[in-house]
Amino acid sequence: MVKEAETLDWSLWQAFLAVAETGSLSAAARRLQQSQPTLGRQIRKLEDNTGLDLFARQPRGLDLTDHGRALLPAARRMAEASGQIALAMAGEERGLTGTLRITASEIVAYHHLPPILARMRAEAPEMTVVLLPTDSSENLLFREADIAIRMYRSDQLDIVTRQIGTLSIGAFAARNYLERRGMPTTPEEIMEHDLIGFDRADLILRGMRQMGLTVDRDSFALRCDDQVTYWELVRAGNGIGFGQHAVAAKCPEVVELFPNLPIPPLPVWLAAHEAMRRTPRVALAWRILEEELAPILGPVARG
Repeated sequence: MVKEAETLDWSLWQAFLAVAETGSLSAAARRLQQSQPTLGRQIRKLEDNTGLDLFARQPRGLDLTDHGRALLPAARRMAEASGQIALAMAGEERGLTGTLRITASEIVAYHHLPPILARMRAEAPEMTVVLLPTDSSENLLFREADIAIRMYRSDQLDIVTRQIGTLSIGAFAARNYLERRGMPTTPEEIMEHDLIGFDRADLILRGMRQMGLTVDRDSFALRCDDQVTYWELVRAGNGIGFGQHAVAAKCPEVVELFPNLPIPPLPVWLAAHEAMRRTPRVALAWRILEEELAPILGPVARG
């Protein structure tokens, strides 16, 4: 017999939802910032409480059973309700004390945010800042983050967005690579060189094709989807790659190739839930991010 109070324990259903959406205990544990054994115990307890097998153990992870799939929509509604309650409570906060969660792409978090966060901490030492470097989207609706720096405009309802500028992109190679292989004299000659690209992401492929170059994944001598590591591969002389001008400006060992290449800049957006936008912590972070990122950003494209 199911015990009603235990069945509706949100922490257990939160664990269920995380495992269902990530497909493994390890990935769910990272999302919830818990240990894998703790998460495993929560799943077992939920299955004991409900008397249902919710997951089928597979070599590659955990798959939902029919019972689990039937309960998933209700668990998502619980998550949405919990998130709305958390947002309503947070929206009533009037001080800077507490935790602010900022999410940004890994390359922005690594190369641009550390000095900006130092200013935040100096202006509001009573505030705790959590930085979430990720190239996946943290959900502002569920308060997985309070403010996001994104390269696209969020189309979610109740999310306030503002484009604060653009990041220009160029083609680069390390000096030691060019000394070894020579400088290409035309954009088309890039194809005769060692190219560094992404593996699963197609952003570079699409950009090169827009430049009129015929490329596929096999055109890349080296592939890596982690953008921080990707840039280090360029800096180390592995070949020709692409990166932000603002990042390359800090790296005297790299040279830009063909500065007039028609590479579209990346838009930079700030986003926060409308219930959080005017709270002191988010308002402070929003203002500082706009001010500190301004020197490295290009103008917003109009049209």
